Amino acid sequence: MPERPESRPTPLGVYDKPTRERMSPAEAIALILSVLWLFGAGLFFLLLQDPNVQSNASFDPLNFVMVLLAIFMPVALVWVAATAARSSRVVREESRRLHSAIEAIRTSYLAEVQKGMGRASDESIAKKLDEIADAQRKTETALATFHSTRAVEAAARVVQAEPEPAAAEGQADLPLELGPEANRPPLARDVFVRALNFPETAEDEEGFAALRKALKDRQAANLIQAAQDVLTLLSQDGIYMDDLRPDLARPEIWRRFAQGERGRVVAALGGIRDRSSLALTAGRMRQDPIFRDAAHHFLRRFDQMFVEFEPTATDQDIAELSETRTARAFMLLGRVAGTFN
Repeated sequence: MPERPESRPTPLGVYDKPTRERMSPAEAIALILSVLWLFGAGLFFLLLQDPNVQSNASFDPLNFVMVLLAIFMPVALVWVAATAARSSRVVREESRRLHSAIEAIRTSYLAEVQKGMGRASDESIAKKLDEIADAQRKTETALATFHSTRAVEAAARVVQAEPEPAAAEGQADLPLELGPEANRPPLARDVFVRALNFPETAEDEEGFAALRKALKDRQAANLIQAAQDVLTLLSQDGIYMDDLRPDLARPEIWRRFAQGERGRVVAALGGIRDRSSLALTAGRMRQDPIFRDAAHHFLRRFDQMFVEFEPTATDQDIAELSETRTARAFMLLGRVAGTFN
């Protein structure tokens, strides 16, 4: 009878030792073949001898060795084959058991890794949500400031349009005290264009000087603030104007856009070809109302600025303007919003 397998507990369950059989099928066949061969060899040498051969013949060692080899060599080969078969079966069983143990270890390891990754993923998601919430709060504050500014400007235009009571009653006009902006000379075009590109680095003194001068002009400051907001929002999706390489349109196409033409005539202004930037921007425009409001506000500011900028600007001025970061943002957002259609 085969021995009962011994079991012992392991971290992966119960490990059963392989059963130890006294005789495998291969060994039983080898035993039967050995008995039949020995029996046949015995019959051959005992019963089939030639009676004419003298019994007192001289002993021949070579003949004796050949007889032993003829009798026992096949038996040895049969048992070698039986032993090889048994060893092969044992190796297969041990390989199967080892494979099962390795699979159990792998499953346990993957389960632990997934638990750890789940905890890390939850922490990263929570951190990302906090960052998005902070960015949205900052953007909402900036947009509230923009809406307030637009409301004040609209109210100022309404007040200027209404006739003053003094004039209606025939009273004499009083001299209007002009602020310091009325006496300030107009902003130079090269300074304005340099400011729209923003400083290159923290050591760009020329860029900061142009930006400070432009911020003192109310219209330029409004456009620069709107451009800075959309550039900041785009950077949250990894979109930077320095990475874009748009197809620059000729100055006459910009002029036709300023004169109100739309469609295929000015389609070259949307020269941004970066598919990932276009896809990310389009998705943000559809899903994020704050980003959409800021983008449309920037597009209106840039459109108004360029209508006033184009009549007195040279082709060189327009070409330099089209290469600024602000103009690239206008090309990207304008193509996504369909401004050039």
